[in-house]
Amino acid sequence: MRIVSQRTLVLFYTQYASAKTALEEWYTKVSKSDWSNFADIKNDFNSVDSVGNQRFVFNIKGNDYRLVAIVKFKIKIVYIRFVGTHKEYDKTDCKNI
Repeated sequence: MRIVSQRTLVLFYTQYASAKTALEEWYTKVSKSDWSNFADIKNDFNSVDSVGNQRFVFNIKGNDYRLVAIVKFKIKIVYIRFVGTHKEYDKTDCKNI
């Protein structure tokens, strides 16, 4: 899968250093994946949730952080839409970000 945008991750873990390793591992795993459907994502990330509108929520670092991404299965692209703390995530409308 091709991931857009890694910069979002870097900016986040520059502010939250404890997220760096987990986000880099997420990036590596996703970039090596070849997902065709939600079941494929679930095989790689057991705790992932589908929230509709092609958006998926990933728990990062034991659920300390959340990452919301749009996954376009046909064109093999993952768009990072949000990375934040669990508290910040609770304030978002992740179906529309």
